[in-house]
Amino acid sequence: MTTRPPVPAHPRLGTRLAYQLQRALRPRPGLRWLSARIEASGLARPLFTKTEHHTKDTLFGCRMCGQCALPVTGYVCPMGCPKELRNGPCGGVGADGSCEVYPSLRCVWVEAYERAASRGRAADLRLLHLPIDHRRWGQSAWLNYWQGRDEELWTGGAGDTGANGPVPHRVPVLGGS
Repeated sequence: MTTRPPVPAHPRLGTRLAYQLQRALRPRPGLRWLSARIEASGLARPLFTKTEHHTKDTLFGCRMCGQCALPVTGYVCPMGCPKELRNGPCGGVGADGSCEVYPSLRCVWVEAYERAASRGRAADLRLLHLPIDHRRWGQSAWLNYWQGRDEELWTGGAGDTGANGPVPHRVPVLGGS
């Protein structure tokens, strides 16, 4: 059985509003408390996760990897890349910005750059995403974020190293995968 690769999705939420929501949803004691209660509930957790998936899929094409990259990719989900590349485009991007796998669609990384640059956040694209933890697929990234489990999803870009190697960065997340 072959599965179809992911299809690049054009975000439906404007970049400015996405970054404003990012600030509003940053971790703080009230959200940490609320997320702990949601996680402890046998009914609330799956309902919350399903609602998060529906919302983020509609707005960003989210695939619920549980380790959200949206805040450092201009709110374009890199998991929508047919090759699931989380650290930049492949070598097959067309001169017009088209996707190699789906030439009628734009490359998610071209769109990510344009959206991040429009808000002065192009430097965010230099952060390197650590390998994805496939055990988190289907989990709520909002809950993971508010509980502090996503604190080291990115390492610094080239030349951004400390005495012990790459410097981890914590970036505020709108949430989830």
